[in-house]
Amino acid sequence: MLGLWARGPGCSVCCKSSWNQLQDLCRLAKLSCPALGISKRNLYDFEVEYLCDYKKIREQEYYLVKWRGYPDSESTWEPRQNLKCVRILKQFHKDLERELLRRHHRSKPPRHLDPSLANYLVQKAKQRRALRRWEQELNAKRSHLGRITVENEVDLDGPPRAFVYINEYRVGEGITLNQVAVGCECQDCLWAPAGGCCPGASLHKFAYNDQGQVRLRAGLPIYECNSRCRCGYDCPNRVVQKGIRYDLCIFRTDDGRGWGVRTLEKIRKNSFVMEYVGEIITSEEAERRGQIYDRQGATYLFDLDYVEDVYTVDAAYYGNISHFVNHSCDPNLQVYNVFIDNLDERLPRIAFFATRTIRAGEELTFDYNMQVDPVDMESTRMDSNFGLAGLPGSPKKRVRIECKCGTESCRKYLF
Repeated sequence: MLGLWARGPGCSVCCKSSWNQLQDLCRLAKLSCPALGISKRNLYDFEVEYLCDYKKIREQEYYLVKWRGYPDSESTWEPRQNLKCVRILKQFHKDLERELLRRHHRSKPPRHLDPSLANYLVQKAKQRRALRRWEQELNAKRSHLGRITVENEVDLDGPPRAFVYINEYRVGEGITLNQVAVGCECQDCLWAPAGGCCPGASLHKFAYNDQGQVRLRAGLPIYECNSRCRCGYDCPNRVVQKGIRYDLCIFRTDDGRGWGVRTLEKIRKNSFVMEYVGEIITSEEAERRGQIYDRQGATYLFDLDYVEDVYTVDAAYYGNISHFVNHSCDPNLQVYNVFIDNLDERLPRIAFFATRTIRAGEELTFDYNMQVDPVDMESTRMDSNFGLAGLPGSPKKRVRIECKCGTESCRKYLF
């Protein structure tokens, strides 16, 4: 039997198998293990992994049970009274009723399920397990307060195959983020700023009110206090750097827009919601990758064009929850350029703030082609590097991508 720990002088290394996997191995081998809590008393306790099928015989309901830790060949039919997995039973019937309605059948379960319906329910159960594992991975990697949930009640798509969750910029080859050399000496950055605090030192205005809501109009930069400043964590000029504070849900849209993000909490107008995080690359590298993304019909390239178009953020592979935020021609998020520990104006951090009060359950969106007053400065925006099908993208050869936002002010095309 595998041990829980490999021990050496002054250290112990955890086994790669999880606690549940080791318990399953014990039960399969019919071995007791006090360290794992497996005794003769509970050696033959079984846990339902998911339900595979359903039938009704003489008013008695039966379920085909896939047992956790056992192969499909060991699945057994069990009467309902033998099953204590209330949550799994409720979810099984919810999925069954939804699929029956989608197939234009009555919502009441038939006495026997046809093979295609039973297979769908198995695939749905496996998908839920995969999404639950992904949700756990996302929450294990996040460094922010807000939790992430994942939901797909639309199709059988599982987690993205090529996506790594990160909490801050990943710097690409040949790019350097220079750390700020000085910070403020304020006793109170909001009410008694010394020399205008960090914003004043850069000849800009203080960005926030005492509730942490942005009070600058779109297009003006935000300068927050940094790691060299005298003020502490609770300084009112430290907002974006504290990360996502709202619980958010990655969900599958039902109108063909793929994944989206909704808030699970009410968000006040002008409040910080999230950053757009990804890999910082040069514009030349962005052009090369853009030609690849053109053929895929999607892009996660975000130009950092606050002062000049030198760098781009690519969130296709490395990113945070903003990777899944959809476009809208009438968005509830606005882009701001933010400077904290790096003051290079070519490399701002990209922050989304609420343009209005956002209700719990509402989808979060931003305008991929957002514009602000060009007299002041240009907003950061998504790269419209879409090429004609099968052809490399170029300024002269662009395909117009249809917009699916569905708002009254929809421009009909993303770019």
